[in-house]
Amino acid sequence: MISKLFGILKKDTAASPPSTEGTTVEGGAKGIRDLEHFVDYVVRALVDSPDKIAVSAEPDNSRTIIRVSCAEEDIGKIIGRNGKTISAIRSLVSGAGKRLNKNLTVEVAD
Repeated sequence: MISKLFGILKKDTAASPPSTEGTTVEGGAKGIRDLEHFVDYVVRALVDSPDKIAVSAEPDNSRTIIRVSCAEEDIGKIIGRNGKTISAIRSLVSGAGKRLNKNLTVEVAD
């Protein structure tokens, strides 16, 4: 899981054009699915009720939102003190998305 994220982050986009390998018929990319699984993996490690976690990718205009739903008592664990945990997750996902020429963000559903 984490090795896939590192693989995306290590790609040298200046040296080669973006790959379309793994593109599905629906128009989504394998890389977005990998990032969705990455968010799921990280969030499940943070919460007390990992069985109540649901992660989905939703296209929205020019970007894709990876939405995390969880038990109400676990929202604070995902957000972290002063929002630092969710900020770190967003930074990783956004950076990896830029390597895929995609605009991605992560939101925690209320």
